Amino acid sequence: MLTATISDFRKDIKRYLDSVTNNFETLIINRGKDSGVVVISLDEYNSLNATQHELSSKSNEDRLDSAIEKLRKGSSFHKELLDQ
Repeated sequence: MLTATISDFRKDIKRYLDSVTNNFETLIINRGKDSGVVVISLDEYNSLNATQHELSSKSNEDRLDSAIEKLRKGSSFHKELLDQ
């Protein structure tokens, strides 16, 4: 996790944003007492949204928990995908 003041961020915005996107860093820009902004990459944002969606209902959560448990027990199966 990176932290920067707003002044430091302005001075070197490209380096900070490159680090966020290329290294999957999270950047916190401090803006004063108890105030700040978090910067994450678009890939990370999309991943968080997908996870939130998958866990948004009890049935989705139960289905995912069941799949994880099958993988842990080794009772999952492999299926070949068809080429199109």
